[in-house]
Formats: sequence, structure tokens, C-alpha cells
Amino acid sequence: QLQLVESGGGLVQAGGSLRLSCVASGSIFSINAMGWYRQAPGKQRELVALITTGDNTNYADSVLGRFTISRDNAKNTVYLQMNSLKPEDTAVYFCTAGKKYGSSWFDNYWGQGTQVTVSS
Repeated sequence: QLQLVESGGGLVQAGGSLRLSCVASGSIFSINAMGWYRQAPGKQRELVALITTGDNTNYADSVLGRFTISRDNAKNTVYLQMNSLKPEDTAVYFCTAGKKYGSSWFDNYWGQGTQVTVSS
């Protein structure tokens, strides 16, 4: 079992910044990747950024150059630094962690989500 708790969402004006945090607890030894997804109203959940235990990262094209994913192993925490935010970044952001091979997740868990709202 793995528990994930996100924090850091909120309301920000366009062009502003937020940093999301996701603290993992439980069977963290079983994972090889953590990531952030987001889901806007009426849209499918989409990958925002991913980081592996080898520190390889992957970003959605829409956030490349604006968002940075990082992790602190000592704190079992993954961060998402979001800069130059746009109204289209408005969504609920979810943290996930598990085993990722290729494009598929296995035995991954999800946090409860944190709302990010960007006003124009």
C-alpha cells in the first residue's frame, strides 16, 4: 500500500507560480516513478510530468519549459514547480506513484488531488 498526499494548489493570476508537493508513505520501495497528472472539467486526465528513480523526467509539450518536476528522496516527496501559469493550466492536479514501464503504469496509487486555478 502507498499513500500520497498532495498540497500546494490554489488560486493564482496568469503569469504567476505555484509549487505542488506530494508526500509518499507506505511501500515506497516498490515504486520506480512518480508523476503529476491533471484533469480539467470535461476533459480526460492527462500526464503533466514524470520522474523516475533514475531521475529521468518527461513532460507534456504544453508545460515544457514552464514546469519542473523534482524529488527529495529524504522526504519521500515529489514537487511540481509551475511557472508562467496560464488559464488553461486550471485543473485538479493528481500525484501518482508506482511502477512504470514504457507508457503503462502497474500497481500505481493516486493522491486525492489539489485544485489549481489560474485567473486571466
